[in-house]
Formats: sequence, structure tokens, C-alpha cells
Amino acid sequence: MSSYTRIVLSPRQELILAKVVEVYLEAGQPVGSKAIAADAAIEFGPSTIRNELAQLEEHGLLAHPHTSAGRVPTDSGYRYFVDRLLPARKVSLDLSLIRREVDEAMRATSEALSQVTNLLAIVSAPPIETATIRHVEVLLLQSQVLMVVIITSTGGVTKRVFTFDEPVDSGLVGWAGEYLNEELTGVGLGARTLAHRLAEPSLGVRERGFLAALSPAFIDLAETAESTLYMDGAARLLSEHRVQDLTQINSLMGMLEQRVTLLGALASALATPDVLVRIGAENELPELRSLALVASGYGLPARRLGAVSVLGPVRMDYGMAISSVREAARHLSRFVSDVYDN
Repeated sequence: MSSYTRIVLSPRQELILAKVVEVYLEAGQPVGSKAIAADAAIEFGPSTIRNELAQLEEHGLLAHPHTSAGRVPTDSGYRYFVDRLLPARKVSLDLSLIRREVDEAMRATSEALSQVTNLLAIVSAPPIETATIRHVEVLLLQSQVLMVVIITSTGGVTKRVFTFDEPVDSGLVGWAGEYLNEELTGVGLGARTLAHRLAEPSLGVRERGFLAALSPAFIDLAETAESTLYMDGAARLLSEHRVQDLTQINSLMGMLEQRVTLLGALASALATPDVLVRIGAENELPELRSLALVASGYGLPARRLGAVSVLGPVRMDYGMAISSVREAARHLSRFVSDVYDN
């Protein structure tokens, strides 16, 4: 983490630092004293500005490329700007998630977020074990073959086919469908009561044995579930003037393919009250240390279910990124609240 928190800047130094960051974000070129002095909001001359730039460089907030007389923000400079100088910005995302299935809502969010920010957007969906069972169908396909269909509260549909050694009693199949809907509707896939209800001791031996044969459709679904990631905008991240180092590109692409690693990078957002910002070297993963991550958790009032984030160059529009991520998380929280309450 940056040590900028020990730095105390004067209002004039903060004004100049903010101007350097803003100009550099827009132009991508080192910023000199003349460019700052030309701004009507700056009331002091180039010599004063040069002195303040030197002070900001000594604080580690600016760097002075040897090929230029101008300065560029360091990771600490960006961090100071984001935490103390970034003006509030209101962003409106064109997201209508009502009546969508969960996977469609996640995909729509990642697409909209990437388009608005021009960055790589990554959204992690709620893990399936947080869903509840909405409906169960037990269908006899052939005399010895049946299929169990499970519809969850998030709109997910899974099916599993079972083959028996002997013909299955159609009456038993009908009973199983009624029992499973009566006992499991509203029960979470990760709930401890799920296995107990599938092995209810008060049932007859025949019924209990039949449910035991069908139980893998429910138990395996919860045990093998993992969060799904939705990504959009990788081409934007690799575009000109963004990620240019070939080694870094290879490392980053490898990380994006390893979903578990990426989920770990987003995990911190679930414990952050508002928006998490990691700039350059603040990122724990080596593949991200020349990039910036902006992320926020979303979910129910008492539980975060996933994260929405953007990933891009350190030289990004932090105001846009933070406001957009915050707005997307708000939309998704409202969406999942409606889904999980139904």
C-alpha cells in the first residue's frame, strides 16, 4: 500500500497535482509547468509551479521522465488523487435488468459497463449454492430411464438422467415429484436441511430408497458449483496506448483464463463497504501490478453475492470508472434482491 497517507500537501500543491493528473489522463503525455500555467484556474506563474512540481516529485507523487521536462503521476499520485481530490461524478448506466435471468443480467451488466468506461469489465455471478429451489420435475422418459429437472430461484435450469436396472413404477415417479416440490421448494442448494429432507426417516423404505437414488441431482449440483465470471472489453484493454508490453499481455491473458485466480483478485471487493480501488503495485497479483482495478460488491443487505469491476491501465478516468462500478453494483443489488425474494 502507498505511503502517501503521511504526506500533507498545501491547497496549491493539491491543485497542481490534480491538474497534472487530469491533463495526463486526457493527453497521455508528460505535463510541464507551461501547460499548467496556461489554465485559467491557475493563478500563479511557471516558476512557482515548477517549484511545487519539484516538491510533489520529492513526495513521490509525480515522476520526471528523463526524456521530458514534464511530469507524470506515480501510483501514489493517482492514489492521492482518487482518495482526496477526485470530484464526485454521477453516471447513469442504461441497464434494465427486470425480468431477466441471472446469466443474462450479468452479461448485460458487463457489456454496458465496458462500453461506458472503455475498459475490461468483469462481473462475478452469485454462486449457485446461494440460490433456492423453485421447482422440481421428475419425468419418466422410458420404463427404466427418468430425468430430474431442477429450476432455481435465479432462473437456472439443470437436468440429470438416471437409468435403473428395472422398470420404475410411474406412481412412485409421480409421488417423488410431488414430495420434492413440497419439501424442497424454497430450500437453498447449500442448506444443511437439503440432505435431511431427501432422507426423511419417516418415509417408507421404498420411497426413501428412491429419493436416495435421485439425491445426486441435488447434492452434486451444490458441491460442484462455483461462481461464473462474465467479461467484456478485452479488446479495449489490449488496444493501442493501453497494454503494450508483450510479456504483460501474455501474463494478463493467462490470468483471465484462470477464473479461480481472478475470483481471488475480486474477493477483497466483497469486504469493502463502497468501491475498492487498487492502483498498480497495490495489486497483489503480479499480472495486475501495471494496471488498475476498480471493483464493488453487490448482493443482499446482509450478504454480498458477487463483484462488479473494471480493469484497465493506471492512466484511466477514475471518476468515470468508480461512478460506473458503483452504479452497476447498485443495479445488480436491486436485481438480486428481487430475484432472491421471489
